[in-house]
Amino acid sequence: MPKITFIDPNGTHHDVDGTPGETLLDVARDHDIDIEGACEGAMSCSTCHVIVERKAFKNLPNPDEDEEDILDLAYGRKRTSRLACQITLSDDIDKLAVKVPTQFQ
Repeated sequence: MPKITFIDPNGTHHDVDGTPGETLLDVARDHDIDIEGACEGAMSCSTCHVIVERKAFKNLPNPDEDEEDILDLAYGRKRTSRLACQITLSDDIDKLAVKVPTQFQ
């Protein structure tokens, strides 16, 4: 079972378990993490933007061109930014830490 840590802008850590096949956005919603996801995972907005811990980022599949285009709209985009709706959990993903950017608080 993948272990996920969501880090609020104030530094509060929320350690939760995910299920393979769920998206990171689904996990956030299941655990009342304040990530909007206005387009319901249709990848037509950047409101589920998260910043992935550098160590874990290299183990994720690369974002495709469509995700990169939407990330261009994300406030505070970083090199390790991703859309939570596009990260699907698997048994290979464990101890994933992501920061929730300030605009969601």
